[in-house]
Amino acid sequence: MALKKRKKQYSGVILFLLGGLIVLAQVGNVSAASNAPSGPDRYTYTYVDHSIFQWWMMAWEDSELFCKIDVEHEGLPTFWEIYVDCGEDLADAWLTQEACPIEIFTNDVRECPGYYMHLASTVPAQREVALALPPPVVWLTLQDCLVDGITNRCERPPTLVLHGDEPLTEEKIISVTGVVDGESFTCFGSLCELPLEETDEEGIQLSFWAASSYGDTSYAFDAHIRVTLSEDEEGKPFWYVDVLSSQWRGEANASCAESWDAFPPVGGAPEWLSSPEDVRELESDLAYAYLAGNLIEIGVVNADHCPDFGLDFRGQATACGLEAAQPAMLEWQNRFDTLILKAAEETSVPAALLKRLFARESQFWPGTFNEGRDVGLGQLTTEGADFAFLWNPIFFEQFCPLVFDGETCGGGYLHLDADQQERLRGALVYSVNATCETCPLGVDLTQADFSVNVFANTLLASCEQAGRVVYNNTDQAPGETTSYEDLWKFTLLNYNAGAGCLSLAIGETLDQDQELNWENLSQNLTYVCMGTKDYVEDISE
Repeated sequence: MALKKRKKQYSGVILFLLGGLIVLAQVGNVSAASNAPSGPDRYTYTYVDHSIFQWWMMAWEDSELFCKIDVEHEGLPTFWEIYVDCGEDLADAWLTQEACPIEIFTNDVRECPGYYMHLASTVPAQREVALALPPPVVWLTLQDCLVDGITNRCERPPTLVLHGDEPLTEEKIISVTGVVDGESFTCFGSLCELPLEETDEEGIQLSFWAASSYGDTSYAFDAHIRVTLSEDEEGKPFWYVDVLSSQWRGEANASCAESWDAFPPVGGAPEWLSSPEDVRELESDLAYAYLAGNLIEIGVVNADHCPDFGLDFRGQATACGLEAAQPAMLEWQNRFDTLILKAAEETSVPAALLKRLFARESQFWPGTFNEGRDVGLGQLTTEGADFAFLWNPIFFEQFCPLVFDGETCGGGYLHLDADQQERLRGALVYSVNATCETCPLGVDLTQADFSVNVFANTLLASCEQAGRVVYNNTDQAPGETTSYEDLWKFTLLNYNAGAGCLSLAIGETLDQDQELNWENLSQNLTYVCMGTKDYVEDISE
């Protein structure tokens, strides 16, 4: 296989030292925008073996050769290949000719009407194919800082480290360049240390890229950085640093913060949007009448001593039934905690939020509700399955091969036909339904356990969709108009009532020139959406 590469020359610049950094300045009076990188321009050529098949179009009557057609695939030439090589008349004649009757064909083919195709030759050949080479990238980390909750805490003035990475072994990064808060900088080599100073609440913008010895640059990457100076109990200063960027390689950011371009509250998110380090911190001991009623119904709890066997007309536990079910109810509402914390680690969805969602939606009973239209711990519907696949493509890539082969799934959810989409949605809803008449407790606990991760991914999809709804109504990144905590409340509204309810409430809030926050938006819900207000506040407060 022959390979060759093409390079693009890197334009010359003047470098000078300023404030401990090597700063980039181009000749002439130019703005920072003129420092924009050229971008990756690297590819190689390879030669792929294939075959050229030459077909002759000949008359049945006398085997006269009318046309030659060269194709690069097995089988007869297509209509368009005949059209290109033989012209419109012969192509139409080939397309419209009648088949030769079997009695004629078996006696004397010269009496057959029209034309036939004869494979005259097969010749080995090589085709030149262009292949893109992987471009250089730049990663971001912080120097000597520790993770504190969902943010970074630095005991000394923080330093952002930009690491240039060249994937081609024979090449290297020659410089890392960028613009931070309007000031340009360049560092020689693959490593650049950028001292950070305290910012306001809105933070500062960083644009950065790497230049390679190959002769091109990486793409330009962006980061949004906030630095907050604080003091400990002894009056000693420390710094909270939040970095929102696709290139961040420190500990994971607060869930959905990067997607929304929204910083979490300084020092960390509130408890309902947190994930504890110890699973025991997720434990709860609340009384759930619906859960207790189901435990009595399936025989886990014996409430025979209670009037009406401890159940009311709705199938929920009475006061006597709740008392009888207390130990089993306590154990059941905490049986998913380890799986919730694991799902939080895998998806970044806050564990406390996921547990509160299950409590509000199903009281931790993983069966069916609303005559089977709402299913599982988080009451998934077919509409919820639809936006889970639309707005969480990584989850789609994980789940789809469980139903279809990889080739069918390769184009993404929108490339499935309507029947395939319906089948996939049905499979997802079925996967979270733990109702099982033949199981000992009437529920399939293995299926219930599996569903925890499904609901975490569905919440992640809801946060993406909610962010898009905000953007569509404001033409701004969600974090520019709404706080991180309120965006999660919008996400819960979206999960429970749908994007329509969220969009209408945002539109009404903006029409009244009100600040886009939960307090205002919740007062502007339409009548049919108003019930979601209590739902969101039950979970968040």
